[in-house]
Amino acid sequence: MTGQRSDARRNYRRILAVAEAEVAAYGADASLEQIARTAGVGSATVRRHFPTRQALLEAVFQERIENLCERARRPTGTDDSRAALLDWLHALVEYAVSARGLADTLTYEPPTDEPASHSCGNALEEAATPLLRQAIRDGAVRPDVTFHDLLTLSVGIALATEHHSRPMTQADRLFRLSVEGLSPAPTPTLDHPLV
Repeated sequence: MTGQRSDARRNYRRILAVAEAEVAAYGADASLEQIARTAGVGSATVRRHFPTRQALLEAVFQERIENLCERARRPTGTDDSRAALLDWLHALVEYAVSARGLADTLTYEPPTDEPASHSCGNALEEAATPLLRQAIRDGAVRPDVTFHDLLTLSVGIALATEHHSRPMTQADRLFRLSVEGLSPAPTPTLDHPLV
């Protein structure tokens, strides 16, 4: 039995390593059959460890998602709730732009009454919702903004800039433009024209 378990663990690690490389190269549509061939296992072995494409993608991005969750739980030390939320949201956009396939992974998770407890979106929501609630309580963010609005915005920016020649530069620009829609409308002045 012990030999079988160690083989299974080795297969899991090998499949995951190959999947990470394939997803980095081809995004969320990476071929499961190619992953199996490159890992030297059968398709059934891949499916035994990762019963769905979503399960495989969740495993590929688990470390990045955990880092984002930790960052949400430990804001940058500012007392400005708007700045803390926007800092975290910008980090999410950066991760989604730099990690090919992550935005696609998050689009598989529409809001539901009963999200999967292990999903990337659910983990991010649990970690970041306190930042959003505090910013709303402080009047720094409109009260009708939801976590799913923020996730949709981030995913949309990442997907829209994926094939741009300078995706992070374009994503930063779109992020800055979008922030005006998340914040209460400022009083127009000559120094600060409305975008």
